[in-house]
Amino acid sequence: MNFFKKKTVRTVTPLATSEIKNENGSNAVSFSDRTSHHIVEVPLSTHRTSTFNSNVHQRCCSKESLKEQALLMTTIASVIIGVGIGLGLRGLKCETEQYINGCRLTKEDIAYIEFPGTIFINILKLLILPLIVSSIISSLAQLDAQSSGKMGLRALVYYFGTTIIAAIVGIILVLTIQPGKRGGAKEAFKAESKSAEGRTIDTILDLIRNLFPDNIVQAAFQTLGTKLTVNKTIGIDANNATYNRTIYDAKLEKRDGINVLGLLLFCILFGIIISRLKEKATILKQFFEAMLEVVMQLVRIAMLFSPIGIFFLIVSKILTMDSLNDFVGSLGLYMATVLAGLFIHGFIILPLILFIVTRMNVFKYIRGMSQALVTAFGTASSSATLPVTYRCVEEKNRIDPRVSRFVLPLGATVNMDGTALYEAVAAIYIAQLNHVPLTAAKVIVTTFTSTLASIGAASIPQAGLVTLVLVLNALGLPPEEVRTIFAVDWLLDRFRTAINVFGDSIGCAVVNHLSRKELDALDNKTMSDDDTNIHNSKSTTALLPLNNTNTPRSNHATPLIYDNPSFSNQVETTIENDDSMGQTTF
Repeated sequence: MNFFKKKTVRTVTPLATSEIKNENGSNAVSFSDRTSHHIVEVPLSTHRTSTFNSNVHQRCCSKESLKEQALLMTTIASVIIGVGIGLGLRGLKCETEQYINGCRLTKEDIAYIEFPGTIFINILKLLILPLIVSSIISSLAQLDAQSSGKMGLRALVYYFGTTIIAAIVGIILVLTIQPGKRGGAKEAFKAESKSAEGRTIDTILDLIRNLFPDNIVQAAFQTLGTKLTVNKTIGIDANNATYNRTIYDAKLEKRDGINVLGLLLFCILFGIIISRLKEKATILKQFFEAMLEVVMQLVRIAMLFSPIGIFFLIVSKILTMDSLNDFVGSLGLYMATVLAGLFIHGFIILPLILFIVTRMNVFKYIRGMSQALVTAFGTASSSATLPVTYRCVEEKNRIDPRVSRFVLPLGATVNMDGTALYEAVAAIYIAQLNHVPLTAAKVIVTTFTSTLASIGAASIPQAGLVTLVLVLNALGLPPEEVRTIFAVDWLLDRFRTAINVFGDSIGCAVVNHLSRKELDALDNKTMSDDDTNIHNSKSTTALLPLNNTNTPRSNHATPLIYDNPSFSNQVETTIENDDSMGQTTF
């Protein structure tokens, strides 16, 4: 027990001191009655140890912890109850806009049911912009350029590595199960389904364009995208032979939505410059730190509404399904393949990476992320879930905020493990339906194309369905084949969004562990700078007798309380005179 009670007192250039031994064997410094001009400090590590031990005992049964558990349980219950009620109300759904044949729910009624869920998603999206800006800038402002560079490199290596692994897992499963060949005949296209056109080069150029927006204010609500128009005509060659000719007309257009890539780059550079300016940019640093605190308080308020919002979202989405027959046959086997891949990657590969690198308790970490995973499933948007992910990572899994505030926004943009797996499986499944032979080269191309397409996918609902066109083009399949899986994409989108969010959080823990030396060095440097500022200050600190009644009360410093009985509660003060003598110390 002496190990926990041991106190180490650090002194700075004592003038008149002597060392004595405590009963527990620790050294202490005793002051003589002579005048002394030095400061006695208690190391921060001692305070951290005692504070951490007391917090561990209070955390499990605290009122705040019980509220968090109640919120998590009600959110999970809202998903389960929403699925049950949604399935039960499908019998009352009207095929037309009229109440005939005993139906009670038209499309307008279903829109009313969805309304509370839409409000909940809008509240979360409202917080995305201030959250990304304040979190990245406040995080990088506390780091130096070298530390932030290493941290960003580790995050990108992890994100690209796990995304490629996810695509490989999906390809292995779809080639093994072969849902396109074993599930029966190919489904007919639906007239109301949407098709899309796209080229890989356009996606790459759009990513680069959005990295460098011409107006940072406009980047907060608009992005640049290529609108591709395809014209198919018949051409005549030099030998007067006819051939089919495809003409692509690419035009840039501005689309509604946050340009996350442009804001990320701007905020990263802005935060690094603030860290280099140090004292000159202290006001800016404090502003963004205060802004982040305000946004996180708003997130806590918004999460109180999450059970209701997620419940109505689930009910309305089940009611809008065309038919439950979409979940059987070839399409049902395809769904099972995607879900099996997401389970393997999310609950076997990612936890294994977490344990190997950090040696953390995997089950405890997953439990800490429960609220974020349920929210991701309900909203189907990793950007909308970002405020909740912050809370789970920092407050429940104790990740350094300097890491989470930089890594999580980056991961929400470029890390799409679930989307990469889904697109790889979907592309090969469609190829199997159309009896297109797959060579080893095409499989490799599918791996890297699905990885690139997942990075280009916006973190919004069903964005992967649009970027899937790129993978189909790589396999030589027409983009209209996206319609084949359109009916079940809404459900798979929720599962892959949860895996995307979980992958971001695992990356946060991995980068936090690998960056611990840089973070400790920054902490030590900060403490050293504080010590230097104290000792180089113009004011002189002295220990005054307790019976001094001539000292102005406003100049008294806060008394220091010491655990060692050799210290008395002396009062430290400085009196500044206005005359030519400058400062007088008693």
